[in-house]
Amino acid sequence: MALNIVLIEPEIPTNTGNIGRLALATGANLHLVKPFGFEISDKRLKRAGLDYWQHISLFTYESQEEFFASHKAKKMIFFSSHGEKTHWSVDYSDEMFLVFGKESVGLPRSIIENQNYEIAKIPLYSTEIRSLNLANAVAITVYEGLRQLKI
Repeated sequence: MALNIVLIEPEIPTNTGNIGRLALATGANLHLVKPFGFEISDKRLKRAGLDYWQHISLFTYESQEEFFASHKAKKMIFFSSHGEKTHWSVDYSDEMFLVFGKESVGLPRSIIENQNYEIAKIPLYSTEIRSLNLANAVAITVYEGLRQLKI
């Protein structure tokens, strides 16, 4: 049993490194969809993930099309500030894919506007902020999933 963390076109190596460390700590798989805003060999990526990077269950994809074709039958939830429901109301399940967009703009509009996808948000209680740091958002949702699955 493992949750699957998916980062579509991640841009910031330290966020991805921290999310990699989180994936290892929680037994999750990490899926990275290109293009990246950094090289996978970037020192900042490795430094944020400490010396754990070689132990991470990591999958990379050349494009969104490749990722979705590889996992079309899987249960997915997409996270965006444009979601209607909260991350608390998501019915997390074993092997679920938790999908996040890139730091600068979030998920592509094609995903947000696709009626087949369920989109959730993490509530923000201040009008002074647009979004959370990606690594923080991933951590919040992964641990909510583990709580619901009672792991």
